[in-house]
Amino acid sequence: MSEVRPFSVGEVEFGGHDLAIIAGPCVVESKDHAFKMAGSISEIADRVGIRFVYKSSYDKANRSSIESFRGKGMDFGLGILQAVKDEFNVPVITDIHEPPQAAEAAEVADILQIPAFLCRQTDLLIAAAKTGKAVNVKKGQFLAPWDAKNIVDKLRSAGAEKILLTERGASFGYNNLVVDMRSFPVMRSFGVPVVFDATHSLQLPGGLGKSTGGQAEYIGNFARAAVACGVDAVFMEVHDDPSRAPSDGPNQLPLEKLEPLLIKLKQIHALVRDEVVGSESTAAETSA
Repeated sequence: MSEVRPFSVGEVEFGGHDLAIIAGPCVVESKDHAFKMAGSISEIADRVGIRFVYKSSYDKANRSSIESFRGKGMDFGLGILQAVKDEFNVPVITDIHEPPQAAEAAEVADILQIPAFLCRQTDLLIAAAKTGKAVNVKKGQFLAPWDAKNIVDKLRSAGAEKILLTERGASFGYNNLVVDMRSFPVMRSFGVPVVFDATHSLQLPGGLGKSTGGQAEYIGNFARAAVACGVDAVFMEVHDDPSRAPSDGPNQLPLEKLEPLLIKLKQIHALVRDEVVGSESTAAETSA
């Protein structure tokens, strides 16, 4: 088992003593909305005493239907993310989908995110790694946790030093996902911090025919369980009005529920962090 080496993105540390949060709306909608969400989440994070990275995507290229809202484009989205950074002094993360996007997105984003369906795309991983930015890879719904070691190896071969692996559930029949809690210690045994995506793990992919369904009522249950298992960060898409969100509304956390959940997650993390990290000696054997 490799020891996790903490690293920082701005003032947010991953893999260290404290729990980190990645939070924000699924897709960039407008400047006003981005400022409202970033400002609200910043205030909540400050009150709770937890560091966070602001998340929003300029494009959602894997929507269920050709009719689904993808975003307003790379230039529009990156411009707003840059404005969020400047106004609220927080790092930002966004998805990239093709190798040529990596360098341009890296001019703004502090962390480049690889969507789950693209986690095995070697050229995309290498392009992201070569930017020198931190890279967060969503483990594909089709991968066993021990298979994610190949993702880490690809990134490291291209010089990446700041790597995150995110668990977001595995396919379980049609239109459903299940989270294997073994994945947290297994992926952490590769020497990288592990993130739990508490919102996408509750998707019902394609469950509404031309759009994705979700079970947002269970976000708190899943997030608490993952923190109890020793994850380094929790990823949550958060929206002030999920019913009107143009993308992934059914599985986004309502903004008003964020603060009480973060308080509870911080308390659980304080209870289990040292114990969980110290108990991972068998993870490498499990993945062999």
